Amino acid sequence: MTARVDTAEVAAALRLAPGPVRLADLATDTTPGFDGSKEDGRKALADLGGPLADRQERLFAEGISGGQRSILLVLQGMDTSGKGGTLRSTVGLVDPQGLRITSFKAPTAEERKHDFLWRVANALPSVGLIGVFDRSHYEDVLIARVRKLADEAEIERRYEAINAFEAELAASGTTIIKCMLHISPEKQRERLFKRLDNPQKHWKYNPADLDERALWPAYHEAYEIALERTSTEAVPWHVVPADRKWYRNLAVGALLHDALVRLDPQWPVAVFDVATERQRLVEERPL
Repeated sequence: MTARVDTAEVAAALRLAPGPVRLADLATDTTPGFDGSKEDGRKALADLGGPLADRQERLFAEGISGGQRSILLVLQGMDTSGKGGTLRSTVGLVDPQGLRITSFKAPTAEERKHDFLWRVANALPSVGLIGVFDRSHYEDVLIARVRKLADEAEIERRYEAINAFEAELAASGTTIIKCMLHISPEKQRERLFKRLDNPQKHWKYNPADLDERALWPAYHEAYEIALERTSTEAVPWHVVPADRKWYRNLAVGALLHDALVRLDPQWPVAVFDVATERQRLVEERPL
């Protein structure tokens, strides 16, 4: 039996409503827009694979043939919320030649010489591609706010700069899908223990994660402010409950699929005479 998900319904359910944001009021373990089981959800994501790959290939072909459109998927969330898992399980369903994945770490010495958006602009997807940001320019108003890496006036400037930057991208043909992977502190604690208990996962553990965890309330406040200030009509935020990995993956897949459906990329029309080329092949001498 085929499991199905209404991707438009999921996208609408996850879209952040305008106004003040209180993350404590947004559940981390629910499944907005989908009422199936875990197994149903996994099947639904697998069934999305074909349609996602088809539309992604059309977008890629459109870009090669003179199109001007692209997609940028922004993944933000606390440690263990599943940015890497989402990349493997969801983004991995499409052809990698049509992807550009960027993981943002602490700025390099060269990057610090420029405005905070400089390195982001350099990582944007080319036309026809799906770009994915594993963390993003939002670190510059999240960790920068919590760790006081910039003063209040600079943080305020950055909110406005982000809105202007994203509005310009959207106007020039980039569809931006912003996802905040919303995990509970209890689930994060459980996942950190799993990393410590499994020698094969030790490489994923960083003692600094506990230092950041101790600042959970400050990070949530920073997220609430950033979400409220930068969720716009043209480029809204989506808050994805991330305690259930299977739903998190399905939800991001649904958002990507919904964006591709709305873009509706078409196969480029041949710029040569198909019948002539077929006849040339028919008449070709054996090699």
